[in-house]
Amino acid sequence: MRALTSLQNDDIRAALKAAEARTGLRFAVYIGPAEGPRREYAERLHAALGEVAERAVLIMVDVNDHGLEIVTGERARRFIPDGECRLVAVSMAGAFGAGDLVGGLVTGIAGLAECAARV
Repeated sequence: MRALTSLQNDDIRAALKAAEARTGLRFAVYIGPAEGPRREYAERLHAALGEVAERAVLIMVDVNDHGLEIVTGERARRFIPDGECRLVAVSMAGAFGAGDLVGGLVTGIAGLAECAARV
Protein backbone atom coordinates (compact mmCIF):
# COMPACT_ATOMS: atom_id res chain seq x y z
CA MET A 1 0.00 0.00 0.00
CA ARG A 2 1.26 3.46 -0.79
CA ALA A 3 1.24 6.14 1.89
CA LEU A 4 -1.68 8.53 2.06
CA THR A 5 -1.15 12.10 0.90
CA SER A 6 -1.41 14.94 3.38
CA LEU A 7 -4.72 15.95 1.76
CA GLN A 8 -6.08 12.42 2.20
CA ASN A 9 -4.95 12.41 5.84
CA ASP A 10 -6.65 15.79 6.30
CA ASP A 11 -9.89 14.42 4.83
CA ILE A 12 -9.87 11.49 7.26
CA ARG A 13 -9.03 13.74 10.22
CA ALA A 14 -11.84 16.13 9.27
CA ALA A 15 -14.31 13.23 9.10
CA LEU A 16 -13.17 11.97 12.51
CA LYS A 17 -13.45 15.43 14.05
CA ALA A 18 -16.94 15.99 12.59
CA ALA A 19 -18.13 12.58 13.83
CA GLU A 20 -16.79 13.24 17.31
CA ALA A 21 -18.38 16.70 17.46
CA ARG A 22 -21.72 15.33 16.30
CA THR A 23 -21.86 12.32 18.62
CA GLY A 24 -19.61 12.88 21.63
CA LEU A 25 -18.00 9.52 20.85
CA ARG A 26 -14.32 9.02 20.06
CA PHE A 27 -13.54 7.79 16.54
CA ALA A 28 -10.21 6.31 15.48
CA VAL A 29 -8.83 4.78 12.29
CA TYR A 30 -5.98 2.32 11.86
CA ILE A 31 -4.74 1.49 8.37
CA GLY A 32 -2.22 -1.31 8.36
CA PRO A 33 -1.62 -5.00 8.79
CA ALA A 34 -2.89 -7.00 11.72
CA GLU A 35 -0.41 -8.63 14.03
CA GLY A 36 -2.11 -11.98 14.49
CA PRO A 37 -5.83 -12.64 13.98
CA ARG A 38 -7.40 -9.47 12.58
CA ARG A 39 -10.39 -9.18 14.96
CA GLU A 40 -8.23 -9.79 18.02
CA TYR A 41 -5.71 -7.21 16.86
CA ALA A 42 -8.47 -4.65 16.24
CA GLU A 43 -9.81 -5.28 19.73
CA ARG A 44 -6.31 -4.76 21.19
CA LEU A 45 -5.96 -1.48 19.28
CA HIS A 46 -9.35 -0.41 20.60
CA ALA A 47 -8.43 -1.29 24.17
CA ALA A 48 -5.19 0.70 23.76
CA LEU A 49 -7.34 3.84 23.49
CA GLY A 50 -7.42 3.66 27.29
CA GLU A 51 -9.99 5.62 29.25
CA VAL A 52 -11.98 6.61 26.17
CA ALA A 53 -12.29 3.02 24.86
CA GLU A 54 -15.79 2.52 26.27
CA ARG A 55 -17.09 5.43 24.19
CA ALA A 56 -14.85 4.81 21.19
CA VAL A 57 -15.28 3.42 17.70
CA LEU A 58 -12.21 2.00 15.95
CA ILE A 59 -12.12 1.28 12.25
CA MET A 60 -9.27 -0.98 11.20
CA VAL A 61 -8.45 -1.49 7.54
CA ASP A 62 -5.90 -4.09 6.46
CA VAL A 63 -5.49 -3.11 2.82
CA ASN A 64 -3.09 -5.91 1.91
CA ASP A 65 -5.36 -8.68 3.25
CA HIS A 66 -8.60 -6.90 2.23
CA GLY A 67 -9.79 -6.84 5.84
CA LEU A 68 -12.06 -4.46 7.70
CA GLU A 69 -13.01 -4.45 11.37
CA ILE A 70 -15.18 -2.02 13.30
CA VAL A 71 -14.87 -2.23 17.08
CA THR A 72 -17.18 -0.30 19.38
CA GLY A 73 -16.78 0.24 23.10
CA GLU A 74 -19.54 -0.64 25.53
CA ARG A 75 -21.04 2.86 25.61
CA ALA A 76 -20.59 3.44 21.86
CA ARG A 77 -22.37 0.14 21.12
CA ARG A 78 -25.55 1.53 22.72
CA PHE A 79 -25.65 4.09 19.92
CA ILE A 80 -24.14 2.02 17.10
CA PRO A 81 -25.28 -1.61 17.32
CA ASP A 82 -23.43 -4.41 15.54
CA GLY A 83 -26.04 -4.61 12.77
CA GLU A 84 -25.46 -0.97 11.86
CA CYS A 85 -21.71 -1.55 11.86
CA ARG A 86 -22.20 -4.41 9.40
CA LEU A 87 -24.26 -2.21 7.06
CA VAL A 88 -21.64 0.54 7.15
CA ALA A 89 -18.88 -2.04 6.61
CA VAL A 90 -20.60 -3.28 3.45
CA SER A 91 -20.70 0.22 1.98
CA MET A 92 -17.09 0.82 2.96
CA ALA A 93 -15.98 -2.47 1.42
CA GLY A 94 -17.66 -1.48 -1.84
CA ALA A 95 -15.68 1.75 -1.97
CA PHE A 96 -12.46 -0.05 -1.02
CA GLY A 97 -13.08 -2.61 -3.76
CA ALA A 98 -13.38 0.26 -6.25
CA GLY A 99 -9.99 1.58 -5.09
CA ASP A 100 -11.34 4.44 -2.97
CA LEU A 101 -9.82 3.90 0.47
CA VAL A 102 -10.22 7.47 1.70
CA GLY A 103 -13.74 7.89 0.31
CA GLY A 104 -14.77 4.62 1.92
CA LEU A 105 -13.36 5.69 5.27
CA VAL A 106 -14.92 9.16 5.14
CA THR A 107 -18.31 7.73 4.15
CA GLY A 108 -18.05 5.00 6.78
CA ILE A 109 -17.16 7.41 9.56
CA ALA A 110 -20.08 9.64 8.56
CA GLY A 111 -22.43 6.64 8.43
CA LEU A 112 -21.46 5.50 11.92
CA ALA A 113 -21.87 9.03 13.24
CA GLU A 114 -25.28 9.31 11.57
CA CYS A 115 -26.38 6.12 13.27
CA ALA A 116 -25.19 7.37 16.68
CA ALA A 117 -26.84 10.75 16.19
CA ARG A 118 -30.24 9.15 15.51
CA VAL A 119 -30.42 7.76 19.04
